[in-house]
Amino acid sequence: MIRVLQVIGSMNRGGIETFLMNIYRNIDRNKVQFDFAVHTQKKCAYDDEILDLGGRIFRITPRGKNISRHNEDWNKLFKDHPEIQIVHQHVASLTYINGLKFAKKNKVKSRIIHAHNTQSEGKLHYLMHLINGKRIHKYVTDYFSCSLMASDWLYGRTKLDSRNAKIVNNAIDVKKFLFDNDKRRKAREELCLEGDFVIGHVGRLANQKNHLFLIDIFEKVSHRLGNAKLILVGQGPLKQSIADYINKKGLNDKVKFLGNRPDVNDIMQAMDVFVFPSFHEGLGIVLIEAQASGLKCFASKEGVPSEAKITDSLRFISLESPADIWADNIVETSYEKAVRDIDTDIIKEAGYEITNEALSLQNFYCETVMMKNK
Repeated sequence: MIRVLQVIGSMNRGGIETFLMNIYRNIDRNKVQFDFAVHTQKKCAYDDEILDLGGRIFRITPRGKNISRHNEDWNKLFKDHPEIQIVHQHVASLTYINGLKFAKKNKVKSRIIHAHNTQSEGKLHYLMHLINGKRIHKYVTDYFSCSLMASDWLYGRTKLDSRNAKIVNNAIDVKKFLFDNDKRRKAREELCLEGDFVIGHVGRLANQKNHLFLIDIFEKVSHRLGNAKLILVGQGPLKQSIADYINKKGLNDKVKFLGNRPDVNDIMQAMDVFVFPSFHEGLGIVLIEAQASGLKCFASKEGVPSEAKITDSLRFISLESPADIWADNIVETSYEKAVRDIDTDIIKEAGYEITNEALSLQNFYCETVMMKNK
């Protein structure tokens, strides 16, 4: 059995974490087993499932809390577990690459970096991104990306050639998201949305997702459609400021905060439209899920990679367009006859069906270990 150490901040519900769990559930765990190095002492949403699937969770002290303990934790991990053959670090930027640095120091032969975003948050993070970009090639044996845009962002100023990065699609379990009218009826009843035109969004309540503009868009829609409702799935540091903005606009009775949910697939059944005006995304796995649900989707032209469009139900709109333009497009769909059936072959052919993508990654792990051990 090959043991792969997945390096990530935490295993709470989010885009990268969802992708990892989708892969983990579908690999042959007799051949490849995942462990997780996380930078939190708190229990995370996926911890129990990871343990049930045979994985281990190693908790690394955050470097900002205690750099000495941080370094000791990494060295101890590799010293105590020489059976780890691959380290696969998931990043939004090159701000933090210590998982790879300590893996090389401890002679782990296969070290993968995986790009999942197209921008960093804050000047200090960007500065560290540039500094580490000059030396990342010393620590990496293989480099992955979720999209061409993410590849250009992460590797564009390094000695690595972004065109050679392996694109690993953020695949999903398509069957879970296919439209089911009974599930829709049940979800709308539970959320008290019967008879409403429901706009949905799934994403962390953070600056990247551009929630304030989403509220502006929804305000314009609600002026034209009295039965419009907005549901927000996710948690994050900006929840209070978003709530304050909603209150300022007098939309409290029209917006629902649902928090982090394990049943996003069922929540999407209740929606009529999915709106995703992010400033930047590596891909936006929730857009793949929304399209699989047969939803009409509207996403930012500048922030979302073109690879996210796998069906004609996704339309890109510029963030430079005013909220009125976004609202016009959304309201237009309310007059159309809803057809939520989707040809699953479209998703499979685009490479976003989980079984095929999990097998591809599993084969990569096996082949790279064989090559490194020759």
